[in-house]
Amino acid sequence: MEIIQKYFPTLSPEQQRQFAALDALYHDWNSKINVISRKDIDNLYEHHVLHSLAIAKAIHFKPGTRIMDFGCGGGFPGIPLAIMFPECQFKLIDGTAKKIRVCNEVASAIGLKNVLAEQRRGEEEKGLFDFVVSRAVMPLPDMYKIVKKNIDRKNQKNSMPNGIFCLKGGELQGEIQPFRNIVEQTELSTWFSEEWFKLKHLIYLPC
Repeated sequence: MEIIQKYFPTLSPEQQRQFAALDALYHDWNSKINVISRKDIDNLYEHHVLHSLAIAKAIHFKPGTRIMDFGCGGGFPGIPLAIMFPECQFKLIDGTAKKIRVCNEVASAIGLKNVLAEQRRGEEEKGLFDFVVSRAVMPLPDMYKIVKKNIDRKNQKNSMPNGIFCLKGGELQGEIQPFRNIVEQTELSTWFSEEWFKLKHLIYLPC
């Protein structure tokens, strides 16, 4: 929890409570349903929660912003972002029912009112959103083909145009090449000093 407060020192007491509660909840659920690598669960805050919050370093979503977490797994980046932006609406989708169950149970346990998690493939989702967020679900061109229909291009309310935020690792030149004129790539080491964040990136694709 200290690592979250290190980079986000102005959290409200309610946000601090919600972030602090994630540790026990994810350890408990992970013992029943493996949503995080068993080797990695003890790195929950650095490798999952703070990693998700890199998006909050890039943009401060304005109240009323609608965000879809595509391929949310156990709730990342959607749940940490929903805690960070309680006046925004988050829809979390994943094709695996047990992962969606974990998302809903965690959100309910910490009192998140701005999260809806549903078992659904991206191709099936018809809703419109200001932003789609994701953590390394698939190569960017493949993801773009699926979610471009879900980006609201008419209603803009944030400091950055509506689009896609994707957390990625490793070499990305091949997959960002089709969008080379508009895509923005930020190294997470720009914001976070821990060794783990080296070679981790945030990709922003305006739509």
